[in-house]
Amino acid sequence: MSAATPERARRVRADAQRNIDALLDAAREVFGTSGVDAPVREIVAKAGVGLATFYRHFPERSDLIGAVFRHEVDACADTAATLAAEHEPLEALARWLRRYTEFIGAKRGLAAALHSGNPAFELLPVYFQQRFEPALGSLLVAAAAAGEIRGDVEPMEILHGVANLCLPADVDLARAERMVALLIDGLRYGAKPRLQSAEP
Repeated sequence: MSAATPERARRVRADAQRNIDALLDAAREVFGTSGVDAPVREIVAKAGVGLATFYRHFPERSDLIGAVFRHEVDACADTAATLAAEHEPLEALARWLRRYTEFIGAKRGLAAALHSGNPAFELLPVYFQQRFEPALGSLLVAAAAAGEIRGDVEPMEILHGVANLCLPADVDLARAERMVALLIDGLRYGAKPRLQSAEP
């Protein structure tokens, strides 16, 4: 039997990645409406794949929950660079913090599982920090350098602060976003204007 050609191997990997992406997207939606204990059949039906495909990629439910969390963290963190390229520093920061607020709100369905003490989730807080701290840090540095916010705030202070604003179960997204807008106003207090370069 001849070995698979490189082209066929690439197609197989691409198909597998599409299945994984479909499962992660479906699981995120199902978790948001039915919780993380939703039946696997509900997830595979939404993803359009079979049970065998599901269990090949996610043998345990904790594998899926962890993968959904990392997928959502990556999607949120990656928007920082895009926003920085498309907007002025303060606007990019404000838009990213709104995106992060949405992420925190959507993560409520995962919160109980992530804090269940399951060893499978032990490294997720580290992943959270490794991805979000530099993403937000770059936006804070740019806004401070532009003289739009104060420069003495650490990224993790803001990340934890926004998470705490979203923590109460009765806080809806609109209210959380309003509180984050007030937080951004607070960041502007004490900003040092950017020094203008001297004329030649």
